[in-house]
Amino acid sequence: MSDESPLWTEKYRPRSLSEITNQKEIVERLKMFVKEKNVPHLLFAGPPGTGKTTAILALAHDLYGGRVEGNILELNASDERGINVVRTRIKDFARTIPISDVPFKIIVLDEADAVTSDAQNALRRTMERYSKNSRFTLLCNYSSKIIEPIQSRCAVFRFAPLREKDLTLRLKFIADRESVKLDESGLKAVLYIAGGDLRRAINTLQGASAMGGNLTEDIVFKVASRARPEEVLRMLESALSGNFMDARNMLHELLINYGLSGTDVIRQIHREIFNLKIPEVEKVKLTDHVGEIDYRLTQGANEEIQLSALLAQFTSAGCKMNR
Repeated sequence: MSDESPLWTEKYRPRSLSEITNQKEIVERLKMFVKEKNVPHLLFAGPPGTGKTTAILALAHDLYGGRVEGNILELNASDERGINVVRTRIKDFARTIPISDVPFKIIVLDEADAVTSDAQNALRRTMERYSKNSRFTLLCNYSSKIIEPIQSRCAVFRFAPLREKDLTLRLKFIADRESVKLDESGLKAVLYIAGGDLRRAINTLQGASAMGGNLTEDIVFKVASRARPEEVLRMLESALSGNFMDARNMLHELLINYGLSGTDVIRQIHREIFNLKIPEVEKVKLTDHVGEIDYRLTQGANEEIQLSALLAQFTSAGCKMNR
C-alpha cells in the first residue's frame, strides 16, 4: 500500500471536473460555468459522500489552474458557524480583489445547514454586497435548513446517492492501484455498507485492506462493525414465526459480536423489512413501529429494552398473520 497519503478519499479525489464520472448532469452544468468564467452563487445539497465538496474543488482547479490557493476560502460551518465568522473572516476575504484573470474568488461554506439563523441572515447581506469580487458556494445535507432568501440567491444543485455501478468502478480502480485483492462477495459487502456514499465505501475498503490477503465479505463486515444482512433478516423472520426468545438471543449476539449501537441495528432492520416475504400492509405497520423505536432511542431510551420491544411487535404481528 502506498504511503503517499494516509486517506484514500483525499488521495483519489478528482482534481478536475472531467475526472468526475458520476453526477453527469451536474458536472456538465458546472463545466459550462468554467467555460464562460462566470459562476453564480451555488447551493449543493444532498447526502454525504456524493461528491459535493469534490465538485466545487474540481471546479476551482479548472477555473484558476495553478492559482487555486489564494482564490478559494474553505470553511467548515460545523466548527465556524457563528455570526462573527461572517463579519470577520468571510467579509475580509470577500472584499479583496482576486489574483487571477478570473474576476472573482470562491468562498466554500461546508455543512452550511449547521450555520445559525443569525449568521445566515448576515451572510445574505454579505453575498449581495461582495458579489462583484466573490462567489459563495454552500454545501449542505438538507437544503430546507438554509433560509429562503439565501436559496433564492443561489443556483441549486441536488446530488443523489451514487449508483452501485459508479461505486464499483471507483472501488475497483482504487483496489487495482493499491494492489488490494477484492473478491465479489467483499465488493458486495462494501456496496451494502456504503449505501450510495462513496466516502464511506472508500474508507471501508481502506480499513479492510489493513487486514491483508483477499478481502472477503467476512472481513469487510467485521471491519465496518456491521451485521450481515442475512443475520438481521433471519432474526426478523424468527420473530415473525413466533420464536421471540430465539430472536432476542440473536439480537444479543449482534450487539455483542459486532459492537453495534441501537441506532445501527434499527437502520439495518429498516433496510431488511422490505426483503421480508409478508403482505405489503404488514410492512407498513412494522415500518411505523421501527420509526417509533428510532425516535425513542434518539430521546435516550434504553437500547436493549427498546429493541426487544420492537422484536415483540414483530412476534405479535407474525402471530396475527398466522391465525
